[in-house]
Amino acid sequence: MGFKENLLAKIRIDRLAERVLATLGPPGGDAKLDKGAMRELLGLSPYVYRRERDLDLYIREAGAPPPKILVLDNELPIYRTTAADVAMRKSPEVGEMVNIRNIVKILRDSDVKVSRKADSLRDVQAECIAAIDLSFSADDINDIRRDGIASLESRYPEGVDECLALFAELLGFREPPRLFRVPHCSLFGAVFTRATGEEVLGPAVIFNRMHHALRLTEEHFGSLDKEALPRLHRIASGQEKTGLEGAAVFARLQQMVLSSRAGGN
Repeated sequence: MGFKENLLAKIRIDRLAERVLATLGPPGGDAKLDKGAMRELLGLSPYVYRRERDLDLYIREAGAPPPKILVLDNELPIYRTTAADVAMRKSPEVGEMVNIRNIVKILRDSDVKVSRKADSLRDVQAECIAAIDLSFSADDINDIRRDGIASLESRYPEGVDECLALFAELLGFREPPRLFRVPHCSLFGAVFTRATGEEVLGPAVIFNRMHHALRLTEEHFGSLDKEALPRLHRIASGQEKTGLEGAAVFARLQQMVLSSRAGGN
């Protein structure tokens, strides 16, 4: 696959991981793991599925044995042992429970469990990303700019959003906290917190899907500034002019990527 496809794959991996993370919940809570999203994530990983008794196991033969084994349940544990040992510990049969050594293993798995919940999720996420080539050239970034402009000129909002997501990934931009969001707009930007605790957005890219208008502002908008948020909304609606609009936004994003990450990543 080319760089654009690889970067889209990374974005997909990260979004799936965030979906799963949102359902892990605190220890002892009633949250139910989003198994569908986790299965999709594991399908992009080096782990191989295996059904053992009533357990959904995902096994990775990595380095010296024993393998890493993830159990797809609400705890999301990863073990370093055999599939048979995991099955006995997690889903013991009556005959196995009369053995004292087995009872100890069933009651205490710390000797083979290496992670659980968010730690296991981040481990799988990292292994998925490690398999992707994310190096790029100036031509790769130029291709994204051209695709973005073509989507903008042909009034193809999904294509505009895709190219904006790619640039956001490259620049470390993200969707801002809910306070900064604007109806009917895709919005990405640099988000940081001042020492005072104030959240700040900027620079930011705003794509008004209702008006099919793309704008970039390099201003900073503070959450405690009463004038900042109304101004952000006026910029998004076109009531106030800002730095760049239209195709020039993609050119500026290209410039920002190449100047900040020369030589690829």
